[in-house]
Amino acid sequence: MPSRIWTISNILSLSRVLLILPLAYCLLADVQNKRTWAALIIVAAALTDFLDGYVARLRHEVSEVGKIIDPLADKLCIGAVALILLWAGDLSLWYVLVVVLRDLLILFGGVYIGRKKKIIAQSNWPGKFAASSVALVLLLSVAQVPNLESLRQFVIWMSVALMAFSLLSYVRRLSMGVNAGKGSLP
Repeated sequence: MPSRIWTISNILSLSRVLLILPLAYCLLADVQNKRTWAALIIVAAALTDFLDGYVARLRHEVSEVGKIIDPLADKLCIGAVALILLWAGDLSLWYVLVVVLRDLLILFGGVYIGRKKKIIAQSNWPGKFAASSVALVLLLSVAQVPNLESLRQFVIWMSVALMAFSLLSYVRRLSMGVNAGKGSLP
C-alpha cells in the first residue's frame, strides 16, 4: 500500500478543505448570486469526496495517509460549513451541535484507538451515508428554495437518524478494536 502523501486522491481530499474559504466568502460577504455560488462550491466539495476514493482505488494509491486525510477533510468541511450556515442564520444551533459533536466523538475515538492499538478506523458505509445526508442538508440550506423546505426538514431528521446509526456503528467497531490486535477495524 503506497504511503505517499501527494497523490491525486489526497490532493482532492485536501482541496475539499480549501473550498471552505470561498464558500464562507460567498455566504458571509455581499456577493452577487451568493447562494448559487455557494451551492456550486458544495457540489464541488461533494464531487471531490466521491472522486478521491474512486481515484485512489483506480490508480492503486490507497494509503494509510489517505485513510486519515479523507475522513478528516470530510469532518472539517462539513463542520465548517455547518458553522458558517449557523452564523448566516440558515441552520439551527441544535442541528449544528449534533453534526459537530458526532464528528468530534468519532474523531477522538479514532485517535484513541489508533494510538492504543495502532489501528486506523476507516470510513464505513453508515458514516458515508450520514455524511452524504448532512451534505444534502447543507446544500438545501444554502439553496433556500421555498418549495423544498419540507424536503429539507425531512432530510434534516433523516440525517440525524443516519448520524446516530453511524455513531453507534463506529462505537461498535472501535470497541471491537480495543479488544483486538493491530491492523484494521472490521
